[in-house]
Amino acid sequence: MTPPAPIALTCGEPTGIGPELAVAARAALGTALPFFWIGDPRHLPAGTTFAEIARPAEANDLPGHLLPVLPHRFAGTATPGQPDPANAAGVIAVIARAVALVQAGEAAALCTAPIHKKALKDGAGFAFPGHTEYLAHLAGDVPVVMMLASDTLRVVPATIHIALSEVPKALTPALLEEVIRLTHAGLIRDFGIAMPRIAVAGLNPHAGEGGAMGHEELDWIAPLLARLGAEGLCLRGPLPADTMFHARARAGYDAAVCMYHDQALIPIKTLAFDEGVNVTLGLPFIRTSPDHGTAFDIAGQGIARPDSLVAALRMAARMAAARHPEKSSSEDFSDPKNFRTKILLTGGAHGND
Repeated sequence: MTPPAPIALTCGEPTGIGPELAVAARAALGTALPFFWIGDPRHLPAGTTFAEIARPAEANDLPGHLLPVLPHRFAGTATPGQPDPANAAGVIAVIARAVALVQAGEAAALCTAPIHKKALKDGAGFAFPGHTEYLAHLAGDVPVVMMLASDTLRVVPATIHIALSEVPKALTPALLEEVIRLTHAGLIRDFGIAMPRIAVAGLNPHAGEGGAMGHEELDWIAPLLARLGAEGLCLRGPLPADTMFHARARAGYDAAVCMYHDQALIPIKTLAFDEGVNVTLGLPFIRTSPDHGTAFDIAGQGIARPDSLVAALRMAARMAAARHPEKSSSEDFSDPKNFRTKILLTGGAHGND
């Protein structure tokens, strides 16, 4: 049987923690979960043992102590913590190259290391707010939603990077319906959940408390959920956000759709700060990413934790198996015992999308 295609891991910002995390992830996963890194080998930490490959499939044949590298030459070098605008075009090109490999079936899924949006904008005029929007553009400007996922909780914010004062205007019935439908479809296609249970938060405190603290829930959120429920979607809500995330409540749903950024991200970062994974639902290919940023303050020190990247690679493998069970391996990527080393690095960083 032909082994499944490996996962493509982009280099991200080369002066951040991405390159060292790729090395740490390979050490943690070995050959149990094949992936290859796309980037400039000069940007890897000194002493990294790697092997350049010409085609993604070659990553399946390398021993675990070697990082498979699909080389992509950059214009600049990489000094940890000091982004160089000369590298911006290379970072963008690596993302596009990885997408092309996934679309061609040479890679099973895409996992992206953190980028630095200002460096891309300053160095290459990057016109997108982040990874998510650029990937949606590469896929044909398809509608997408951002999910933050872990083994403990999955959350989807309906609105993301806007001021809190702008949320009530941006949050329309059409937007919320699209987010719910994309979440429902993604849970089926990418997580193998036949009948997803989705909890939907209210916008206002106590979900409006019968109109005493806001009317959006009564005016249109509850009617929208009732209409979608009549179509067969399994929805609960609108629910008070302050009682949605304790253990007993989480047992009653597969994902929570929240109304704004912090309503969704505070609970998952509290429950799974080092293991959270950024997933883009709605793409024609699988994309995951660690839920942290470039961490320039600790880059190059060898103390950044690879937990989130390892979780992102594992989740990408599980999602690929759910989409294409005929191509999956027998490996259970949900069981940490399948990996030959423990993750012992320390350190941290912040959001990536």
